[in-house]
Amino acid sequence: MKYNRCLLCVLLMAIPRVIIAAEYFQFQVIDAESRRGIPLVELETVNQILFVTDSNGIAAINEPGLMNLEVYFFVRSHGYEFPADGFGFKGKKIKVTPGGKAVLEMKRVNLAERLYRVTGEGIYRDSLLSGAAIPIVQPVLNGRVLGSDSVVNAKFNNRMYWFWGDTKKPSYPLGNFSVPGAVSDLPGQGGLPIQQGVNLNYFLDQNGLAKKTCDMPGTGPTWIDGLVAIRDEQGNERLFAKYVKIKDLLTVYERGLVEFNDELKAFEKREVFDFNAPLYPVGHPVKYEMSGDEYILFGLAAPLIRVPANPADLADLKQYETYSYLKPGTKAENWIVDRNAEGQLRYKWRKQIPPLTSELEEKLIQQGQLTKQEQYFQLRDIETKERVEIQNSSVAWNTYRGKWTMIGLQKFGTSVLGEIWYSEAASPLGPWKWARKIVTHDKYSFYNPKQHPLFARENGRLIYFEGTYTALFSGNEVKTPRYDYNQIMYQLDLSDPRLAADLFEK
Repeated sequence: MKYNRCLLCVLLMAIPRVIIAAEYFQFQVIDAESRRGIPLVELETVNQILFVTDSNGIAAINEPGLMNLEVYFFVRSHGYEFPADGFGFKGKKIKVTPGGKAVLEMKRVNLAERLYRVTGEGIYRDSLLSGAAIPIVQPVLNGRVLGSDSVVNAKFNNRMYWFWGDTKKPSYPLGNFSVPGAVSDLPGQGGLPIQQGVNLNYFLDQNGLAKKTCDMPGTGPTWIDGLVAIRDEQGNERLFAKYVKIKDLLTVYERGLVEFNDELKAFEKREVFDFNAPLYPVGHPVKYEMSGDEYILFGLAAPLIRVPANPADLADLKQYETYSYLKPGTKAENWIVDRNAEGQLRYKWRKQIPPLTSELEEKLIQQGQLTKQEQYFQLRDIETKERVEIQNSSVAWNTYRGKWTMIGLQKFGTSVLGEIWYSEAASPLGPWKWARKIVTHDKYSFYNPKQHPLFARENGRLIYFEGTYTALFSGNEVKTPRYDYNQIMYQLDLSDPRLAADLFEK
């Protein structure tokens, strides 16, 4: 009898969802190759009613004036194509009925496949309305987070810890500007397979909002990067990050080191760095062994900064070095290039000089100290042979390739801060010679990509990365509902012949 009551409760709870689903037309758009639903497909009617597919590729439609009619939908999505008719219109006429379903296919142009949205409201809203299966526990609102900027994450205490930049909330246009965070179980250890999604458990405040985990004193937002878990002399695992304080939107006026207190679910200040120091943790860190010692590599366009992998040295900027051909002791406006007796650039690990950048190398070329052929930054498009200038990147070892892989954001391109490239090299220090574009957007930004090597599948054949999808900096005044200012996950298959290993060895 008790079992029957429980079964009845389950059935009664399911009835409202069945009733709701019967009212909606389920429109799903799938990848013609993988057969998986495509998130972020825009379906627009002739009178500009816009529907956007959720992370299952589903749009639930219940528009009173259009039900039981044949309705034409324009179909478009970043990195995907839909065939045009004789008039050049890209779309499809569909009979929209309550409880009905339709499936459309799109051809993927991007090499990387868009999988799902990680953050924000309504990740599986349309699936919920139309009665489709949902993989994550919180499909519509989690931690009251509407949008989040720029992810960093690290494995710590055998779980994955996630932190973001500025975050929007439902109750006011200004949200959490002091680093919200969450934790998730690892795949195979209670967590979802990465291709299905991530169940984020946000650290919450007393009001049920994603809490401020790095509320450093001072005006303006607090941001973190360089998140890394390392062990101290006693063998204890500890989680550190670099913090910065921001004013006037993008001006950094303080930086230092913080450590995460797992009991308080908050970062605590450990060090305020000398603001004039040329070397400090930045970007997405990489652990790398050299001459039997473990180091942490940092950097933006490439990981050219190193520090021994221990808490004491991490906090001491005097221990930081950069891989460079610049002579120490020279000044910013008069750098001197170090060469050997044969006139070749002498690369060494050096202290108290800034890391190489493309801007710095351009100045050296103008001064006659460097030729274009000698530049460190020589990354080129495999197809066009044109230079590809990377703004920031995420580098990781890949077993499938036996190489270090880079997922990088192009500084300038056809889509401002919206183009992502893949490259590989024998060392995290490079040389990074060739790259192929794997993601592009139509006048929309997709920045600060983060590769997730821990989630790689099939010995690294399938790799995963995410980035921030936002109209910010793009010049596009039309923001995608629900998706704007959020993180989107992608999968890249390294067995794709367009990514053949020999292409990167030319």
